[in-house]
Amino acid sequence: MTRANGSAYGWVIVAAGALMTCVSMGAMFSLAVFLQPISVDTGWSRTGISTAMTIDFLVMGFAAFAWGAMSDRFGPKIVVLSGSLMLGLGLVLGSRATSLVEFQLVFGILVGAAAGAFYAPMMALASGWIENNRSLAVALVSAGAGTAPLTVAPFARWLIDNYDWRPAMLVVGIVAWILLIPASFLVRRPPVVLETNPPAPGVATPVAAVVETRMSAGEALRTPQFAVLALAHFACCAAHSGPIFHMVTYAIGCGIPAMVAVSVYSLAGLSGLGGRVLLGVLADRLGAKPVLVGGLMVQALGAGAYLFARELGELYALSVVFGIAYGGVMPLYAILARDYFGPHIMGTVFGAISAMASLGMAFGPWAGGWVFDTYASYSWLYIGSFTVGLAAVAVAFTFKPAPAASKLTVSVS
Repeated sequence: MTRANGSAYGWVIVAAGALMTCVSMGAMFSLAVFLQPISVDTGWSRTGISTAMTIDFLVMGFAAFAWGAMSDRFGPKIVVLSGSLMLGLGLVLGSRATSLVEFQLVFGILVGAAAGAFYAPMMALASGWIENNRSLAVALVSAGAGTAPLTVAPFARWLIDNYDWRPAMLVVGIVAWILLIPASFLVRRPPVVLETNPPAPGVATPVAAVVETRMSAGEALRTPQFAVLALAHFACCAAHSGPIFHMVTYAIGCGIPAMVAVSVYSLAGLSGLGGRVLLGVLADRLGAKPVLVGGLMVQALGAGAYLFARELGELYALSVVFGIAYGGVMPLYAILARDYFGPHIMGTVFGAISAMASLGMAFGPWAGGWVFDTYASYSWLYIGSFTVGLAAVAVAFTFKPAPAASKLTVSVS
């Protein structure tokens, strides 16, 4: 079995997917950089501004499931093109918002819905294009999100320092259009799998053929394996979203200058990029499940370690460890889902798993803002993240691979 003309263009798909996840996730997470200047300029509370991020993740969760199903049915190009248009529009309108509620709705709904159009569909698409080194390919698409703190965040901070937050958000939206709309036209479905050496007509072969049973999307969503992956991804994201989103403001609160604080966040993103590649390669060799469980344990310990890190050197070191862990585990859910459920419903299944992950991501930014506004400290955020991170480890450990009975062996004659 082979993919006709598939392998070379598959890496184009991977590159396009990495760009899309970088720009979309970078634009959404740039709210962490905008948080303080928006609050100072408008008087809006950190809880209120952080709620826009919570809305982002809630909307992205439902949108990811819908976009994934649409991608399976209509193809990924129309999905990512729609998301590109919506993302730029959300940022442009957000830059013009005159009230907190208006900002929460515009930035939360439009940007969140747009972000859901890229991550799950492009991860599913990459897994369909690349047969060998599939874990690495999916990790590279996910790595686009890891480059966002190195690109979008410093760019947004520079714009804020020179032009204020409203022009900065406007420019980020326009740049998103410029980059994503052309990239959308590179996206296409994987080629049809063809038989390269079929047996001659009427000639029997002693070799048995393996026919995989095809599970429907409805059946997949009712399996224990889906429940485990969805719940583990939920807890994983709930554990790291708060520390990530409030990383810059926490560093500023430790007495670190704003641009240097952004570099702490950027280093975590760079480490996440390396973690995606490292854990992707390890998953190809050791299997995705043990690598996922180990990465989740390191993530939980890293979240708890923020209770003790206040100096710049300590924050840099913790950013490396925490970034490798939270970044590295993210693509592994897609690998496990693809291996268990198959490529034909990958968009729908991984979209649903990503929807649960988005619900987990929605909790952290709001919780961190509420904790800080209530206690003038982030300590309870890190205690909670550590506890939820341990829960993610326990859930992921229960995942069971597909049984041998899921394949039916028949003789070909």
